[in-house]
Amino acid sequence: MYNLSFMISELTQKAIELLKQLIKTQSFSGEEEQTAETIQAWFKQRSIPFQREFNNIWAVNKYFDEKKPNILLNSHHDTVKPNKAYTKDPLKAEIVEGKLYGLGSNDAGGSLVSLLATFAFFYDRKDLKYNLVMLASAEEENSGPKGIRSVLSLLPTIDFAIVGEPTSMDLAIAEKGLLVLDCYAHGESGHAAHGIGDNALYKAVDAVSWFKDFQFSKVSKTLGEIKMTVTQIEAGKQHNVVPALCHFVVDVRTTDQYSNKEVLEIIKENVDVEVKERSLRHNSSSIPLDHAIVISGQKLGRKIYGSPTMSDQTALTFPSLKLGPGESLRSHIADEFIYVSEVEEGIELYIDMLNELMC
Repeated sequence: MYNLSFMISELTQKAIELLKQLIKTQSFSGEEEQTAETIQAWFKQRSIPFQREFNNIWAVNKYFDEKKPNILLNSHHDTVKPNKAYTKDPLKAEIVEGKLYGLGSNDAGGSLVSLLATFAFFYDRKDLKYNLVMLASAEEENSGPKGIRSVLSLLPTIDFAIVGEPTSMDLAIAEKGLLVLDCYAHGESGHAAHGIGDNALYKAVDAVSWFKDFQFSKVSKTLGEIKMTVTQIEAGKQHNVVPALCHFVVDVRTTDQYSNKEVLEIIKENVDVEVKERSLRHNSSSIPLDHAIVISGQKLGRKIYGSPTMSDQTALTFPSLKLGPGESLRSHIADEFIYVSEVEEGIELYIDMLNELMC
């Protein structure tokens, strides 16, 4: 029987091989068919039954028991498109001085293959206190309709989730949500020289000032304050006409203290402009500090923090923890990479944390 360190080493080697395959296979959001095939092949090689909906692939542990609670292990296999600053081939997958370069290596290929390796480690164990549900999801980067939201109703009832994203294997116990608002200040046009008309820009200025200065009363312990930023504005067609319409866009980063719907209602009560939300579905997410998986991670020396970036957690209505190898700041950069040692550490920590709970 293999000892644990040898098993981890073997799992890491196979995980890196899979990650190289995924990097070499183009998988822009909405175009993940080939990486879905690669992940299917990984399950087939291990004789693990799986299901597929669009480009989402999932499986459950061999001795799945409906009486037991369920843990979701999730990460995505789609990527953004490479930016023009790349100096390396984004689809080459080369290791240089311990760094595995390639598009999607850090976000979130390293997390995905580490979770798959962890799932394989526990797959045929009979003594687990929880079931495991492994989901490799699509369309995370563009929050597409054929991503995780399209399959949640097909999964067993989930008690909590580990969402694989680069966090340096620290515990992101909360994640900010997103609310994008299109705001319209309405006025009446007129000739600037005559001083007639109702200038929509002036109305917009008042609203913009409110967005800049307003503070919500409830502050999150992990995520801090809600952040509202006016990011775009447009009005007027020529210099001598008072504009009758001014449109501006507000980026709102919400916290676990309010739902997006509650935030929207507060905004509408306070500004004298028309406010239209693009979506209410990207809510903040969190997991209790006293949750068993959080305690397990802290026992292993992992830090806890609130994450400003979004992931598939926004689609989840049950407690979830964001956790994975790699660094968030490397996501979407040119010449993206992950250290091979980070993948090895990720697999070890995932296994150790879950072992604390399940065995």
